Amino acid sequence: MRMLFVMDPVERINIRKDTTFAFMLEAQARGHEVHVCGLEGLRARGSSAWATASRVTLRREEGNHVDVEEPVAHPLEHWSAVWMRKDPPFDMEYVYATYLLERADPSRTLVLNRPSGLRNANEKAFILNVPEVTPETMIGRDRGEIRRFVEEVGGVGVIKPLDGMGGAGIFQLRLEDPNFSAIWEGVTDHGRRFAMVQSFVPEAAQGDKRLLLMDGEPLGAILRVPARGEFRGNMAAGGTAVAAEVTERDREIVAAVAPRLREEGLWFVGLDIIGGLLTEVNVTSPTGVQEANRLCGLHVEGAVLDWVEGRVPRSA
Repeated sequence: MRMLFVMDPVERINIRKDTTFAFMLEAQARGHEVHVCGLEGLRARGSSAWATASRVTLRREEGNHVDVEEPVAHPLEHWSAVWMRKDPPFDMEYVYATYLLERADPSRTLVLNRPSGLRNANEKAFILNVPEVTPETMIGRDRGEIRRFVEEVGGVGVIKPLDGMGGAGIFQLRLEDPNFSAIWEGVTDHGRRFAMVQSFVPEAAQGDKRLLLMDGEPLGAILRVPARGEFRGNMAAGGTAVAAEVTERDREIVAAVAPRLREEGLWFVGLDIIGGLLTEVNVTSPTGVQEANRLCGLHVEGAVLDWVEGRVPRSA
């Protein structure tokens, strides 16, 4: 079958870390045609959406990992599966792309994750659906309300922008910190932008677990341990990945969130868990597959491709 990956430029990916590369390499190994395009390759004419995409041949060779053919335009139904793997930011261009991907005929083409689900699921705010497995959480932008919340949760919180990624813009927020107002100003743009504030979970010092799911089923996990002097475990913030097990508490969290994920068509998802509490739900372009494979002896992309092959429309 033919598969299209909507993604950032394939020539510039890190083949040791990139999850999309693992998916594409697995698809190619199974005999599927692999095609790529960026957001600029998408368009609609009338009620039909098209993509101008290039077929690629991949190999796990640093500096020589891809051959890219000349791009050709086709309706989205040309592909059995279309993977939306464009990295954040989740901006209006990303939203517009989901409108185009939504035009694909579901009887002929599987789009994952489902475009409407991607629009509905802000990766920070989605946890409001399952407050029973999350830290105390608020979303707002008023300085007084945020200060009262931090006081209510013991004087220490964590503030983060709703559209951030990789740990960017995340700060500890302490009532006695003379920089409290400056942090609020920076994250909320002086109260003009919403932010998420959560109670501080001390177990953050031990690490931030990334739990990978496919259709609500755990595939594996890694623990991202903060660098010395840091409380953020994100690898983009200097964290180090180590092997982790899927615990009974992890499965309780999955049981709470999986029904909503399935309802929204959010198939491949990365949950962030700190101290047994769900802090974020990553749906746009979750990462961690290659690290889980190396550290835990897994083959995550194989399980994902098994699922996709079983779900593509029979007419594809």
